[in-house]
Amino acid sequence: MEAVEDIVIAGAGLAGLATALGLHRKGVRSVVLESSPTLRASGFAFTTWTNAFRALDALGVGDKIREHHLLYERMITYSAATGEAAAKVSLKMQGKSGPHEIRTVKRDFLLQTLENDLPKGTIRYSSKIVAIEEDGNVTVVHLADGSIIRTKVLIGCDGVNSVVAKWLGLPKPILSGRTATRGLAEYPAGHGFGPEILQFIGQGFRSGVLPCSDTSVYWNYTWYPSPADGDAEESVAKMRGHVLDKLRAAKIPAAALDVIERSEMSDVVSSPLRFRWPLALLRRGSITRGGVCVAGDALHPMTPELGQGGCSALEDGVVLARCLGDAFAAGGCAGHEEIRAALGKYAEARRWRSIQLITAAYVVGFIQQSNNVVVKFLRDKFLSPLLAKTLVAMADYDCGTL
Repeated sequence: MEAVEDIVIAGAGLAGLATALGLHRKGVRSVVLESSPTLRASGFAFTTWTNAFRALDALGVGDKIREHHLLYERMITYSAATGEAAAKVSLKMQGKSGPHEIRTVKRDFLLQTLENDLPKGTIRYSSKIVAIEEDGNVTVVHLADGSIIRTKVLIGCDGVNSVVAKWLGLPKPILSGRTATRGLAEYPAGHGFGPEILQFIGQGFRSGVLPCSDTSVYWNYTWYPSPADGDAEESVAKMRGHVLDKLRAAKIPAAALDVIERSEMSDVVSSPLRFRWPLALLRRGSITRGGVCVAGDALHPMTPELGQGGCSALEDGVVLARCLGDAFAAGGCAGHEEIRAALGKYAEARRWRSIQLITAAYVVGFIQQSNNVVVKFLRDKFLSPLLAKTLVAMADYDCGTL
């Protein structure tokens, strides 16, 4: 089978669905190819910062998300060595572009919300891309089932191990040396946590407890693994025990430990944290070529310390939909030169933002989890307030409207 489409999006994650919905709002049709048989909501939840809500509002779904998730008032960072608060930052403040708004959003709820606002049939499940080739001004996409799609535009939103990014020549993301695991705990009668982000910074690890709603709490834990940690990754039970042992040895409140003890954990029990070397994005040609580009984790995989991986993916979707939507607006079609110009404009808009986020996330993570005695002293005594403010400052960004 061979089909022809104007715009094909690889991957039904945050970037892919945001781009598709943005294009739909602009009156432009697209097709989303998702390799799995259903929406994938691994990771349970993600911190949705101010910049992400501006993107969600641009897409017309912000209020649907707000209705079901708590608004944070403050962020408190504790030293796991002393049990004392090293930094307290109010989140009820004005940024350069308006008031800050931070919530932790359940990933499946957000993906389903985006999908529900798309026309039926936009997402084609069990559609895995196995090869890409150029045929003049057309990109030819080969799928695992033997079918072929010829398209004017191919957008790679297919994650850290992106097939599209590899075709563009982007280098593989590199290992940061750290590993992460996460979970979600349900409290039918209420959890008792306040509207706040709790962070615990220890020697070689960082952990967070973040209420999503009045009855659910998300947690994460990142650390530098050692050879002795290998057996912990064999099962959910062993990984849970590994995390609890590490945190019990530190000064972590019993309520935070309870969240982990009662939680559901990811099928992928733990995963190494990868990021793309920022220098790889210096050239516009690394992000787009002809009618092909990348967005989301396919463009800027980063470590999670800023909580900006998913947020910046939503930004990508709005900017990309705006650029392509304008190109296709005249007469409902666009020529190759108009498409190249639109993707070039997108690449220029997202290149420096991506470099900034990747770099800041890595530096913050290094400082937060360093085992170095000097860095640990400076972190606990002086740097924690600065790092907390950095998280807020990086979210003070507006990707604009469609």
